[in-house]
Amino acid sequence: MKEMKLNRIKIDEKRSEQVIVLKEVNGDMLLPVVIGIPEVNAIKLKLSGIQPPRPLTHDLLNATIRALGAQLIKILIDKLENRTFFAKLVILDRDGKEVFIDARPSDSIALALRADVPIFVDDTVLDEAGVRPS
Repeated sequence: MKEMKLNRIKIDEKRSEQVIVLKEVNGDMLLPVVIGIPEVNAIKLKLSGIQPPRPLTHDLLNATIRALGAQLIKILIDKLENRTFFAKLVILDRDGKEVFIDARPSDSIALALRADVPIFVDDTVLDEAGVRPS
């Protein structure tokens, strides 16, 4: 597993795609992930520092986790299948047990930014989809 951070958001208007690019924290490997418009907007909203008057979905989930006495501790992008990334939320429940919850990487990253937790990518995913800058 490699720790990654959000490096940039790219909008490809020709292909109507939004891409978030994760960068290895202690290296130069990049991982581009195509995401939907609502998720890119949620990520951009958080990065801009704008606080909406009412909680949006990712804010609501983050608040719910905390209100239940649990804590999001990290997210894992752990699989790539048929060009689709899979992720897991890793939550520490109130008894100190790690709970893994299946999630889309885009939602996971939006939530990780709100909870200020690290993002990890499995080495096999990086081997298959990661790129080194040229």
